[in-house]
Amino acid sequence: MTEVELDIKQWGNNLGVRLPAAIARESHLKAHQRVRISVLNGEIIIRPIAATALTLEQRLALFNPAEHGCEVMVASQTLGAENW
Repeated sequence: MTEVELDIKQWGNNLGVRLPAAIARESHLKAHQRVRISVLNGEIIIRPIAATALTLEQRLALFNPAEHGCEVMVASQTLGAENW
């Protein structure tokens, strides 16, 4: 078991703790990974959230043309071996 003592720091209006590499490695946490934080009997529990693959419909529902350059892939000519 890896154990460290850390200081809690002010981060804007929130409090933050930086996880040392040894703790992240042992708990299999990666940068940009989502976690669920809960409190049970006064103890803080951090659990990784398993990434789920999005379906095509879910990905398309998240697509925002204004955010992605307003392009809609319109081509006046064929770009490869496709036939229309």
